[in-house]
Amino acid sequence: MRAAVVTEFGGPDVIDIQDWPEPQAGKGEVIVDVRLTDLIFVETAIRHGQHGGFFDVQPPYVPGNALGGVVRTVGEGVDPDLEGKTVIGHSKGFGAHAERAVAVADQLIVIPADLNLETAVAVFGDGFTALMLEELAPDLTGKDVLVTAAAGGMGILLVQLAHRAGAHVIGAARGQAKLDLVKAQGADVVVDYSEPGWEKSVLEATNGRGVDVVFEGAGGKLGATAFGVVKDNGWFSAHGAASGGFAEYDEDDARRRGITVKGIVDLRADTRTATVSGDAVIARALKGDLIPVVDRIFPLEQLADAHRAIENRELLGKALIRVS
Repeated sequence: MRAAVVTEFGGPDVIDIQDWPEPQAGKGEVIVDVRLTDLIFVETAIRHGQHGGFFDVQPPYVPGNALGGVVRTVGEGVDPDLEGKTVIGHSKGFGAHAERAVAVADQLIVIPADLNLETAVAVFGDGFTALMLEELAPDLTGKDVLVTAAAGGMGILLVQLAHRAGAHVIGAARGQAKLDLVKAQGADVVVDYSEPGWEKSVLEATNGRGVDVVFEGAGGKLGATAFGVVKDNGWFSAHGAASGGFAEYDEDDARRRGITVKGIVDLRADTRTATVSGDAVIARALKGDLIPVVDRIFPLEQLADAHRAIENRELLGKALIRVS
């Protein structure tokens, strides 16, 4: 079968389309004929060899995790009626950017007839994290909420959720096109964080109070600056690393000021206790609470180009990969 293969750690050019061994379904597993896959920024970092403490992978490997497609065959212990169903879910480990992938049967969701596959794939992964952050954060009603990387796939969903909760939403992104997109998703104020002193604009938008909640998806120094505008006893999630690392902040300062911080390790632990489910993501998408924005759909053969587009900050919203 055809698969995109990361042949070694490095830039996008290390991705090669190859003939790859067919996957085999074990007990409780299925083989999915992959139609569409998601692509998120962290996959580009993994390709560079980063985040080894979180993702145990060595080249050559087939990247990708979130997928949508049709169940081809089922393994031992799986209801045979699942064959032929159109599903959304995750491949077992990596391996989604291929014509066929292994998935755990009871972790798949059969896509409702009134939800198209593109929307389901685009909302599934980011939507899960967005709903988990919504659950973990304090009540957003009437609060000043800052969303960084607000024009990315998950940032857009967080802007939508905060807006629907009745928050005063400040969306931070880079460039006028992205600011226009964020404004259209419900942000009350948009701030260009490529401009020096952008944090002053955030403070002005809160009449100098600082923000109650930050959904921080940019990471690095941008994340550190975002931490600086949180008011005492506020709440801060450091879930993104688009700048090359997660947000930098002083833990002692956070304790002194009573700021609750959810770093990436905390968020990974919270996935085991949060009540959010894949079914909840699909239900909220059907309700209209989560509306993903898809900028481009790349064919599998152009996965390297899709990686470049993400790394170069070219996308307004998400990129998906069409496999077949």
